[in-house]
Amino acid sequence: MIQSSLTETNAAQARALDLLRNGRRFLLCGHVRPDGDCLGAQAALARVLTAMGKDVWIQNTDAPEPRFDYLARDVKFGVYQGGDLPRHDVSVLLDFCELSRTGSMEPALAAHASKKLVIDHHVAPGVPWWDEAYVDVRASATGILVRRIAAQLGVPLDVAAARGVFTSIVTDTGWFKYSNTDAETLAAAAEMTALGVVPNVVYAALHQRQPLGHPPALARAIERLEYHADGRLAVVDIPLGPVDSGALDTDEVLDILRAVERVEVVLLLREMPAGGVKLSARSKGDFDVHALARQFGGGGHKKASGATVLGTTMADFRARLVAATLAALGETAATGAGPRSGGTNQAGGGARNGG
Repeated sequence: MIQSSLTETNAAQARALDLLRNGRRFLLCGHVRPDGDCLGAQAALARVLTAMGKDVWIQNTDAPEPRFDYLARDVKFGVYQGGDLPRHDVSVLLDFCELSRTGSMEPALAAHASKKLVIDHHVAPGVPWWDEAYVDVRASATGILVRRIAAQLGVPLDVAAARGVFTSIVTDTGWFKYSNTDAETLAAAAEMTALGVVPNVVYAALHQRQPLGHPPALARAIERLEYHADGRLAVVDIPLGPVDSGALDTDEVLDILRAVERVEVVLLLREMPAGGVKLSARSKGDFDVHALARQFGGGGHKKASGATVLGTTMADFRARLVAATLAALGETAATGAGPRSGGTNQAGGGARNGG
């Protein structure tokens, strides 16, 4: 089964592979605030295409976080500063499928005559607009798809590409603890290790370089926890000010809350300095946070989704979000809201797709 996933393609994937074979100049694009899956997949595909003799540029709206600097040693992550894009034949959207998620790059990409290729493992909203797509929503990470692509193109992965694939896998599976971890994921991780990736070195780069302010910021965020529905729903809202958001790893907050046995859904809201509220939603069991996030213009996966919501206050968005979640849980808004141990809601900023 694992081997067939590396060699078998459907018709759409076959056309995508032909576009990769026949294209000459490629622009690899990521979504705003690119995460480990996006950056890892970009790094791996850039190495694969370069090995094929292609011209390749990576360009994102936002620079990678410093913890991903080990990837930047092997490939150059460009940051879009406005104006013309590099001359290219094919734009490749990795780990997303909506041009709006490229932020300020959207007008330039939309206007460019390049073919548009999507490589993604998310559920695609709306009507397909791209030229070709290599999509499998069952894949645990976009990096898994790049690994398949490399095998189907007959291009061996070098150690730099392997680090990219490994980064994609471990960040999107939570180091193999999420339900999307499957046999292909574990086999791919073993293969990347055999190619020279050192897992503890990657882990240290990603998770053991926190600033001194990280533990206090984490504690202040947890203090804002509120339970609903007899503990089935956990909500944390982080307004500007009380928590140093620059020192906070929100995935860590989400994992701590999801570890509580009774909790089925975790919602984390952050007020953004430029206005708006960013939602990160996680679930256990059968609850579909993708369907929840779509109600507010977001999306992602069934168990991990998000949205960036503009034009509303934190308090208003939080009330609407909690009500929608309780309705989906079959609860009412009056059910079991536990006391908050730190502070009250403050004004924030409501709807744009997020992750």
